[in-house]
Amino acid sequence: MAHFAKIGLNSKVIEVVVVSNNIITDNDGNENEKLGIDYLNKMYSYPFWKQTSYNENFRKNFAGKGMTYDEDRDAFIPKQPYPSWTLNETTCKWESPTPYPSDANRPYHWDEDTESWV
Repeated sequence: MAHFAKIGLNSKVIEVVVVSNNIITDNDGNENEKLGIDYLNKMYSYPFWKQTSYNENFRKNFAGKGMTYDEDRDAFIPKQPYPSWTLNETTCKWESPTPYPSDANRPYHWDEDTESWV
């Protein structure tokens, strides 16, 4: 199954819908994003769609409601979780100023006031 993100104002993802692979497969047996977009335009009378990869094979992250589509990076970017976190330009994922602790025996949460894991 193929997944497509409906893109709204300010490039925000409104929803993600599933399209059957046979709809996006061309006569040569190759996936073609445009076929899916054309299908969705006709079905929903809405023009702004981008295919997203559940396995993150393209566009960096699987799209989700509230994420942003960045046309320059051709990537879906999640909402910044904390002001101190920075966007990794390679993965388009947010990273904390300090890495998550390697002690897997207990859960940690981010404390923005101290900019540390507690």
